[in-house]
Amino acid sequence: MGSFSLWHWLIVLIVLAVPLIFIFRKPPEGPNRFGGPAEPMGFGQAIGSYFKNYVNFRDRASRSEFWFSTLFVALIGIALYFVDSTEIFRTIWSLATFLPSIAMAARRFHDINRSGWHQLLGMLFPIGTIAVLVWYCKAPTADQSRASVF
Repeated sequence: MGSFSLWHWLIVLIVLAVPLIFIFRKPPEGPNRFGGPAEPMGFGQAIGSYFKNYVNFRDRASRSEFWFSTLFVALIGIALYFVDSTEIFRTIWSLATFLPSIAMAARRFHDINRSGWHQLLGMLFPIGTIAVLVWYCKAPTADQSRASVF
């Protein structure tokens, strides 16, 4: 009972090794394949863009657009926590912002020339959460900020 079996080691290997393969893989070199550079935004612009690009998984989102939108969603969620005792409005708010939050995160990954599917690292693996947070904060490099040639 005190020793690890082969199956335990296999599970540990999968939980640690699989995300590390994706974390340490570098994004493609050269110009960003997801379009032109994203423009920095103010708080109001970012919220407008958040709801305007409700299901846009194709373009890019700047760091300011991502973090201002995240701040807005969190502040409204906290306010609804104190105001709504029946949880109806909080549930509606969560459902209304679920898809645009995933789309915004995918566009944020596109800004650093990574696929939006990398969000799954943060959802499925504990070590992936750290990498995802670092990538959310990362600025695009000069090569990645140029638009695709074709």
